[in-house]
Amino acid sequence: MRTVLYILTTMAVIGLAFWAYRENYATQAALADTRDLRQDIRAAHERLAVLRAEWAYLNRPDRLRDLVEINFNRLELLEMRSEQFGLVRQVAYPPDPILPITNPVDVIHIEDESSR
Repeated sequence: MRTVLYILTTMAVIGLAFWAYRENYATQAALADTRDLRQDIRAAHERLAVLRAEWAYLNRPDRLRDLVEINFNRLELLEMRSEQFGLVRQVAYPPDPILPITNPVDVIHIEDESSR
């Protein structure tokens, strides 16, 4: 009886060791994936910071003003002023749609001869 108990205990230890071995490698793979994802996120944040700096550089008001002056003859861009805009009451809104009749109701009640 003791030998069976020893064999079962040994098999259980071997099974647990195999399970622990697989879990160790699965954990290491998950940690490597996490490390790669964090590195990708860091690189994306750096690219985003560069793009924001470039956007701010390209949209400087003095630079845009100079570009408008250089290309005025070709583009004919003018400064925006309040008198260039219309009033809200001048906007032509589309008419309300006519909804289809889905459930007609018979309003005329005709009595048939059998009900009299």
